[in-house]
Amino acid sequence: MKNLFFLLLTLPLASCGKGELNWLILSPNNVEGLTNLKFLVSGLTTTVYISIVSIIISMVIGFIVAVPSLAKNKFLTYINIGYVEIVRAIPLLVLILWIYYGLPIMTGISFSPFVSGIIALSISESAFQAEIFRAGINSIKKSQWEAGSSLGLSFFRKLRLVILPQAIKNILPAIGNQFVYVLKMSSLVSIIGIGDLTRKANELVVTTYRPLEIYTFLILEYLILILIVSYLVRKLEKKLNKD
Repeated sequence: MKNLFFLLLTLPLASCGKGELNWLILSPNNVEGLTNLKFLVSGLTTTVYISIVSIIISMVIGFIVAVPSLAKNKFLTYINIGYVEIVRAIPLLVLILWIYYGLPIMTGISFSPFVSGIIALSISESAFQAEIFRAGINSIKKSQWEAGSSLGLSFFRKLRLVILPQAIKNILPAIGNQFVYVLKMSSLVSIIGIGDLTRKANELVVTTYRPLEIYTFLILEYLILILIVSYLVRKLEKKLNKD
């Protein structure tokens, strides 16, 4: 995937020449340009990895948060609502900075930049995942719950064996769309030194003093990555609709 990604990005630059903008610093036709391109693309693995780990953890947290909203107990419902509203109100950038810089001061517990970024992304995204799970589970007809009760199943067994298998099919497209969102928002973790696509671009700007060319290339990187993921999500949606 990384080689294909690199090829798609270098094709538009293959014929770059001198002009008002110095695109030669990113041209694959010279040693310096090729080195710069490889440096920029080297952040791809980190961006994808941190996004995948964060979306998985956020799904687990989101499901745990969503379950209380299914209960008839108002107190448990308020816990769900309170968590979702509070987390949604905190800007992701602020959360990243607080976990990395503020949490060690308050608790004495510190994390590496990579772990801090994943924690912040997971917590922020979990509020959206909680709403996705809640909506997906509530979309299942009441008769399915009643069918589980007629079999003598407990609440959690009904949820695991009867409701969730049906709900997952409904919410997978939404989860796919949220993965696209996480990929874009992962660029914020560069502020605490994680070597993702954005961080690599920032570092190269400092050494080359060519922000326009490099940040334009960064846009192309994210654009191609998001288009690939969006295509896969649409394919998944079509497959689920056929099933």
